[in-house]
Amino acid sequence: MAAWGRRRAGPGGTNSGGGRDRVTLSSTDCYIVHEIYNGENAQDQFEYELEQALEAQYKYIVIEPTRIGDETARWITVGNCLHKTAVLAGTTCLFTPLALPVDYSHYISLPAGVLSVACCTLYGISWQFDPCCKYQVEYDAYKLSRLPLHTLTSSTPVVLVRKDDLHRKRLHNTIALAALVYCVKKIYELYAV
Repeated sequence: MAAWGRRRAGPGGTNSGGGRDRVTLSSTDCYIVHEIYNGENAQDQFEYELEQALEAQYKYIVIEPTRIGDETARWITVGNCLHKTAVLAGTTCLFTPLALPVDYSHYISLPAGVLSVACCTLYGISWQFDPCCKYQVEYDAYKLSRLPLHTLTSSTPVVLVRKDDLHRKRLHNTIALAALVYCVKKIYELYAV
């Protein structure tokens, strides 16, 4: 994630494959960060392996260490929350003037527009260039059954799946920009008179 820094090198070994009913995945499809403690710096090694797997753009990343998995899932959840808040607040900003009387609509639309722009800006600064933002936590049992989870020692791994977020980013940037334009226009109208 962003705080872990950027280290460049190829990822370590991969562990993928399947059992009798599982579809075999190629080595570029799945990477497993195993929970193997060997030394004082095991946690740093887990973080390094995860960073390398994210930058190598594996389709699936299985995170076995609980602490790293939970931190990554929370990081993704916060990024998703910022994205959704930017979209919903921006939409509220843009459609409130259509639903409420003109004299009162700015009491809702201006704060919503500022919230949308703030969330979009924070996402752009903290999440947009982080390789972790290209992933979502996978909960679908069918998709999880295709992965080599039977080889893990942990019963609760976090599974990340790579998703294209281009349309998502365009959506919240466009809505936030429209909300910003509306807010600037409305503030000018309110205070220029």
